[in-house]
Amino acid sequence: MAGFRDFLLRFRPAGSPGRAAPGGVPADRAAELTAELEPPLSLLEETETEARGIRDEAVRTAAERRRAAERQAEEIVERASARAQDLRARTAARVRRQAEAEAAELLAAAEREVAGVRSRAEARMPAVLDRVAWLVAEDIGMPPAPGAGDPVAPGQPEGPRERRP
Repeated sequence: MAGFRDFLLRFRPAGSPGRAAPGGVPADRAAELTAELEPPLSLLEETETEARGIRDEAVRTAAERRRAAERQAEEIVERASARAQDLRARTAARVRRQAEAEAAELLAAAEREVAGVRSRAEARMPAVLDRVAWLVAEDIGMPPAPGAGDPVAPGQPEGPRERRP
């Protein structure tokens, strides 16, 4: 709705004071404003359309980049997984070799200990057999065998044996 000022502007003189001039037509300010603002507003519409296109393109570009990043991340994960499996296999092989080497060292030490026990057993066997034979002969009341000496008491160092009277 037009204001009072607009109403009064319709009655203003159309020309400058002076001689009579043909009659004027009241000015249509709304049409003038529309005509004045139409070019910048149409430019704004074009700019808005262009901005909408830029936003749409940015959304498409962002989606493409996101998909590319997802593919790249999947490839990185696959490579890392394959590398981890390879690393696990190499580590397991290294640990297995270390365990086998340690087991071989333990086995060699055990074999050396067994050899030492056997050699000590072989060295002590004649004395132990003499003592067992002497104790058995004494238990059953038989005289000791000729050449069999008095056995060494357990826990005493072996030394030259003397015959018992």
